[in-house]
Amino acid sequence: MLALCFASYLGFGLVLILVGANQAELSRYFGLDFAQTGQLVSALAAGLGVGVVAAGPLFDRYPQRPLFVGTLALAAVALFSIGGEVSFTRLIVHLFAAGMGIGGYNTLINATVAERFAERSARPMSMIHAGASVGAMLGPALIGWLWADDWRASFHFTGAGHAALAAGAACVRFPVHGSRLARGEREDPPIERNEPSSGKRNVLSTAMIPFAGIAFAYVGIETALIVFAIPYSAERGLAEEVGRSAISIFWLGLLLGRLAIVGWRAVPGAGLLVGAGSFASLLLAAGIGLGGANVDALFGALGFAMGSVYPVNMALTGQRFSRTRGVATGAAAGAGALGGFAVPWWTGAVGDAVGIGAALSSLVGFTLLIALLAAMLWRSP
Repeated sequence: MLALCFASYLGFGLVLILVGANQAELSRYFGLDFAQTGQLVSALAAGLGVGVVAAGPLFDRYPQRPLFVGTLALAAVALFSIGGEVSFTRLIVHLFAAGMGIGGYNTLINATVAERFAERSARPMSMIHAGASVGAMLGPALIGWLWADDWRASFHFTGAGHAALAAGAACVRFPVHGSRLARGEREDPPIERNEPSSGKRNVLSTAMIPFAGIAFAYVGIETALIVFAIPYSAERGLAEEVGRSAISIFWLGLLLGRLAIVGWRAVPGAGLLVGAGSFASLLLAAGIGLGGANVDALFGALGFAMGSVYPVNMALTGQRFSRTRGVATGAAAGAGALGGFAVPWWTGAVGDAVGIGAALSSLVGFTLLIALLAAMLWRSP
């Protein structure tokens, strides 16, 4: 099961970079400005948001295998069915549907790991999420090597990979679901030690705000950096290949940051997120804001600084809302998808107005938001 989760996140990572790694070719094909490029990835993020939120209640009520197979199949069909003469509007529809698919299995994976490992979930969560880093790290190199002149081919390849994963998921034995609703139980389980009767159970409470806010900021930053790496390199007078390389190096940094958590002696918690947000703020201010020339080094350092944020935040969400893990992790991931929708679109509009470098430097506000919200969690009982 964990191997399937890791492989699914490989596919997840490939989908995330499709627009960014093909940005130059897509811009030439459709005649896009930065804001319209942002709309493409916003469509993917919007579908992802629908998928992650919808999958949460489904996880808490129904068996996992058909849900897993269905979400993988949806992503496969959406990507593989892109035709030869596709319009901008139709591509948006395909990206939205693909986002629904990958968002659905993203929540299923997060909830499954949080349920199975409980308070020990941060390390396995980070290991599985490393699959997304590997996929997104290798994807730009594959696109530049094999499909630089045909952006549709990389979409088809990724769709075929998701079809293979769906077939594999149909044959995998899934663990017995621990949800009370899935088992049809009506009685309340024992109250966990030191768990207040409010806050840790109610996803709609204010206790959800820091987790949702961290996810919103992280995914927004990640998506904006991926989508505009090539335009940022071009603004510096560098080739498209440098931008693709920066995307891969960014994800390599994320991978190393997530693998570092596995070897972290202390239990990863909110304090780690405070440090990650603060360090990323310094890098953005000094690197982009002051006009650093080494794009690869900057993106790699940003990836390493932020590698812990998403998996640790998801693990903490599952721990805090232990009785509704599917809904809670889905809600946090949905907030992340909202960030992936809003931040790149806004960044693209700012880039059209004042330059993409200045637009990316403004992302420091979101890294500071991560540090602030994590500090609130760190101080809360």
